[in-house]
Amino acid sequence: MSEAAIDEMVDGRGHLRQHWRGLLGAFSMLGDGGLAERGRRLERAFAEDGVTSVMPGEARQSWQMDPVPFPIPADEFATVEAGLAQRATLLSAILDDIYGKLTLLADGSLPPALLYANAHYLRLGPAPLFGPKLHLYSADLVRGPDGAWQVRADRTGQAGGIGTVQENRRQLTRVLPEAFRALGVRPLQPFFDRWQEALRPLAPPGRANPSVAVLTPGTGHKLWFEHMHLARVLSCALVEGGDLTVRDGALFLKTMRGLQRIDLILRQMDGSLIDPLELDADSWIGVPGLLDAARTDSVRILNRPGSAVVEAPGFAELLPSLCRRLLGAELKLANASPDTVPSMAPCLGAGQLDAHPVVWRAFLMFDGTAWHMLPGGLARVLAPGADRDHPGVAKDIWVLHDEQNDIIGPIATPTPRLPLRRNAGELPSRVADNLFWLGRTVERLDRVARLGRAALARLTRLATPRELVELQALAACLIDAQVIDVEHAAPASLGPALMAALRPGGAIDALFASVARLTEKVRDRLTGDMYATFTQTMRAAQAEAIQPDLDGTRLGIAAILRFCTAVAGVAAENMVRGGAFMFLDLGRRIERAQAVTHEVSIVLNLPAARIESGLLLALELCDSAITYRSRYLNVLQAAPVLDLVLADQGNPRGLAFQLVAMHGLLDELGSESGVREMLAGSAAGLLAEVEMMVGEVLAAPDQASAASALPKRLADFIAELEGLSSRITRRYFAVLPEIQRVGTGETLMLRGAA
Repeated sequence: MSEAAIDEMVDGRGHLRQHWRGLLGAFSMLGDGGLAERGRRLERAFAEDGVTSVMPGEARQSWQMDPVPFPIPADEFATVEAGLAQRATLLSAILDDIYGKLTLLADGSLPPALLYANAHYLRLGPAPLFGPKLHLYSADLVRGPDGAWQVRADRTGQAGGIGTVQENRRQLTRVLPEAFRALGVRPLQPFFDRWQEALRPLAPPGRANPSVAVLTPGTGHKLWFEHMHLARVLSCALVEGGDLTVRDGALFLKTMRGLQRIDLILRQMDGSLIDPLELDADSWIGVPGLLDAARTDSVRILNRPGSAVVEAPGFAELLPSLCRRLLGAELKLANASPDTVPSMAPCLGAGQLDAHPVVWRAFLMFDGTAWHMLPGGLARVLAPGADRDHPGVAKDIWVLHDEQNDIIGPIATPTPRLPLRRNAGELPSRVADNLFWLGRTVERLDRVARLGRAALARLTRLATPRELVELQALAACLIDAQVIDVEHAAPASLGPALMAALRPGGAIDALFASVARLTEKVRDRLTGDMYATFTQTMRAAQAEAIQPDLDGTRLGIAAILRFCTAVAGVAAENMVRGGAFMFLDLGRRIERAQAVTHEVSIVLNLPAARIESGLLLALELCDSAITYRSRYLNVLQAAPVLDLVLADQGNPRGLAFQLVAMHGLLDELGSESGVREMLAGSAAGLLAEVEMMVGEVLAAPDQASAASALPKRLADFIAELEGLSSRITRRYFAVLPEIQRVGTGETLMLRGAA
C-alpha cells in the first residue's frame, strides 16, 4: 500500500478512520493477490454483460471500474444531501425566473451576457411549459483542503451517469460480497422505487395511469447503455425521436397496432435538439411539434428544455448572493475554485493500493415536493495524464447506514386497477423492425455457415466426380448468398475465398457485425441471460471461425452454427410469445424460406442425368438426409425428396414448415381483418402453391425431368416471398397504408407511397 493511500485512510491522530476499518478487514480476508483477482473478475463481468461493447475490437470506449469502493459515513452524506437539496432548489428558482418574469436580469442580478450569449438558453415562445423545470439534478463534488465537500460543477440539463450507478453496484457486490456485508451499505433500489412513484403525479392532470418514456438519441450515443438501463429500472418505455409523433396536439408512440399516448418524457438528449420545428432545424433525432404539445400540457418534459443554461460557470460565482436573495439563507456548499486539487482516494494499482484524485458525481430527484438524493453515486478516478473527456476509471460510492435511524422506503401510493393485456401490438415499430432483421440476419449467418461447411467438407478430402458437381452447385449457392464472387467459384479458389470471408472485412464478418449492431438496438427487449447468450456465443464463434487452414476453418464454422442454434433456443425458451418474439421469429422464417427456395432452385438446375447429385445436396442442406433414409431407405427419387424439403409441414428446415409458421404469426399479428386476410392469406397461398409443385412432380412420368423444370417456377416463388416481406415492412415498420391506384386512363396517382 502506497504512503499516499495510507494518508487518506487515517485521521490527524494517525488512527484508521472508522469507515475504512471494515473495508480493509474484508480485503485482508481475500489473501495475497485476492483483491487484484477480484478486479480482474470485475473487468470480465463488465465485458461479458456488454457494458464495454457487444463485439471485441469495437471503437466504443471500454468501461473500467476500480474494485475499491469509496465509503461515505452517514453523517457526511447527510451534510452533502442538505447542501445539494438547497442548491437544486436555488437553481430551480433561477430557472423559473429566467423562463418567467426575468426579474433577475432586469435588476442587474444576472449579467445579460451570461444569458443571451449562452448556447443553452432557449427561446421557447411566450406560452409557458408545464411541470417543474428541474426534476433531476447532479453535481460534481471534490473534497477541499479542509475536508469539506465543494461543488465543482452543476449538471441541470442531463444527469449523465445515474443509469450506470446501479449496474456498477450490481457488478461490484457480485465480486466483493464480503466487503458489502461488512460495511452495512445503504441500498440504491429504494431511491429508484421512490423515483418511479414520483413520476405519476408529475404527469399532466387527468391521466389515471400516465405513460412514461425515456427519450434517447439512439444506440449510437455514448450513453445509450445508461439510457436503456434507466428505462428498465424505472419501468419506462425507451424511445427515440423517430418512434414518436404529435397528432392533434398530443404525443404518441408509433406501435404496430397504432398510436399509443405518451404523457411524460424523461429527456436524455440535448434540449436544443428535441424539436426541429422550433429549435435546431437540422436535428434529425427530435420530435417535430413536441414543444407545441408541451405548451398545451398534453405532455410534460423532464428536465425542461433549456434547463442546462445554469450550468455555465459564471452562474456558480453568483449563487451565494442569489441564495441570500431568493432563499434568504447562506449557501451551504461552497463552490470549488479552479485551482482546487481533488482529494485522494485509495485505488487498486499494480499489486498495491495507490492514491488518485477522485471526483464524486451525486444525483438528486425532485418528487414534486422535496429533493431526494441517491445514497451513492458515481466517482471518477482522475488518473495521471488522462484525457479530460475520457470517462476514466469509475468508483462506486458506498454510503454507510446510520445505525440510529430506521431504513424507510418509499410510501406506497394507491393506483387505479390495471386492465389485463395479452396482445402483441404495444411494440414500437422501430423495435419490431430491428427484431425482424435480427432474425433474418442470424438466419443468413446460419445459411452461409451450412453452405460453407458442406463446401469445405468436400474440399478437405479427395472429391469424387459426383462431389465435384455438388461443389459447383454449392459455389453457385455461395455466390447467391453474396459470400464469394463468381471468379472464386472454382474448387482451387473456393477454400481461400471462404477463409477470407471469415476474416475482418469479409462477407461473413460483415454478417457478424450486423447481428451485433441489431442486438444492441434491441437490447432493452432482451433479458440478461438472453443478451449474454447472444453476445458471448457470438464472440466465441467469430474468434473460433478464423483458422489458418481449411480443416480448422471447417471446424470453426461449426461454432457459427452453434451460435445460431443458441439464438433460436434461447428465443424459444425465454421470450414471451408477444410482439418481440413474433417479429424475431417471423424474420427467421421468411429468411429460411427464401434460403431453402434459392438452394433447391440452384441444385435442381442441373441436367436430368445429374439430378441425383442435386437431390442429395438438397437433403444435406436441409438436414433431412437421416429422415429420408428412415422413410425411403436408399431409393432416391425426386418427388419424395422435394416433398420432404418443400412440402412436409413437419420438417423444421423445410419450406412448408416456414410457411405454416409465417401464416400463424401473421394471423396473430393482424389487428384488422383486411390486413390479416391479406398477409396471412398470402402465406397460405404460397403453401398451396408449393404443394401443387410437388404433386406435379409426383404425377410426372419422368420425375427427374419434371424436377429439372422447377427452377423457373421457384424463381417466381422467391419473388412472391420478397413481395410478402415488403408488405410486412410496409404494414408494421413503415406504418404506411397500402398503395392504391387512383384515377383512370393515363392519369394515375399512388396513395400511401409517400
